[in-house]
Amino acid sequence: MPPATPSSASLSCQPSWLRDTDAAASLSGETIGVLAGWGRFPVAVAEAIRRNGGQVAVLAVRGHASEKLHDLADHYDEVGVAELGSAIAAFRRFGCSRATMAGKVHKTKIFANGAWLHHLPDWTGLKTFWPHFISRRRDNRDDSLLSAIATTFDHAGVQICPATDFAPELLASGGVLAGRHLSASERADVAFGWQLAKELGRHDIGQTVVVKNRAPIALEAIEGTDECIRRAGRLCGSGGLVVVKVAKPQQDLRFDMPTIGVGTLQSLRAAGASVLAIEAGRTILVERPELVAFANRSGISIVSCYDEGGSVVLSADASWAA
Repeated sequence: MPPATPSSASLSCQPSWLRDTDAAASLSGETIGVLAGWGRFPVAVAEAIRRNGGQVAVLAVRGHASEKLHDLADHYDEVGVAELGSAIAAFRRFGCSRATMAGKVHKTKIFANGAWLHHLPDWTGLKTFWPHFISRRRDNRDDSLLSAIATTFDHAGVQICPATDFAPELLASGGVLAGRHLSASERADVAFGWQLAKELGRHDIGQTVVVKNRAPIALEAIEGTDECIRRAGRLCGSGGLVVVKVAKPQQDLRFDMPTIGVGTLQSLRAAGASVLAIEAGRTILVERPELVAFANRSGISIVSCYDEGGSVVLSADASWAA
């Protein structure tokens, strides 16, 4: 059963646990690996590595990654989603001792009929995924699969690091990032949705919930954030939806951090949602100026909050005032 819902969100100063992300250390002379999935996020990470003086070795997950990565990469190759041995060998060939995962891998394709034939694993991939897909001794939640991949890389001498180690400027700060301040009912919906989303994340099911008038409309599972939001729009066509996307309580910062881009806001607009609440310091904003401009044009408020013991708080330089 979810925890009791607070009557309203509280205001507090920035939590002390937030990491210092003023700037990435110089990466001059280092080649950083990027295991790139779908979306704009891998491009943003590669751009940040280059800005900080590093070289970029991109391994594009076949059928997922943007073609823009070709132009940003000092070294480039493609791998299948289950070709972990090939990925490790390529990163070592490119001189990478550190790498990061960025971008989405469409999990629905992994569970499609004939997926093992289509995504034929190499020997290292087979050993890594055997307990999950063959012997079924371990579950197939996102954290379980991604942790297994990261452990395999680490044991082979390629350390998987959080993308924000190389691009801390992508982390969301606290406050109202776009649009108007929220009404009292919207603030109540954010507080309600926040606790639901944290509980959903605690079980490693999803990170996004859509609510209206403190009623859950849609909860994210394998379909992903965008489809969850659009499904809420189909279920509740009257608009006024509030979308809450948070980090999991046990979030592994090396992967699967909540990521927001213009595509997310396009889904909000299509669904008739007017508010997006995200977790400050634990959410990645891709192309922030474009994101804010799109939100303002579309009448969408983006509110970036902190979490303290399951309660929603804002930074000291913003208020909940309508």
